[in-house]
Amino acid sequence: MNKEFLSEREANAYSPLSLAFLGDSVYDTLAREYLLRQANMPVAKLHSAKVRLVCAEFQSVAYDTVCEKLTEHELAILKRGRNATGNTVPKHADAVQYRRATAVECLFGYLFLTGQNDRIRELFDMIINAYNASCNKDYNTSAESAEVLR
Repeated sequence: MNKEFLSEREANAYSPLSLAFLGDSVYDTLAREYLLRQANMPVAKLHSAKVRLVCAEFQSVAYDTVCEKLTEHELAILKRGRNATGNTVPKHADAVQYRRATAVECLFGYLFLTGQNDRIRELFDMIINAYNASCNKDYNTSAESAEVLR
């Protein structure tokens, strides 16, 4: 497998849904690593917590978290992913949430292909920090997330 990174031009040649295909895996891996580093817990609890972090609803909120902190080019990639056609909406998410989740995954896929791993980590940390801050504001959410991590 060729491990060279693509140029921006080469990465832009991929469809947004192809970028999202890869970005889904990148984002999922980061979520798994984050949870594993939080606590040593049973796999079933890890899985439940991971599902919450990678669902379309959560990624739609993540879209808002990173949107204002992106470069002009990153924002264009995000919008390409959001506006991509051809993706079917699963029963558990509405169309807007699913498109926004696809946008986040598209951005992560693009950044991965172009070798911008530090930027991926920075954006993911923003998402997790915003999530943790919202958990601290809302007692019910905080208690729920604390229970997932136990």
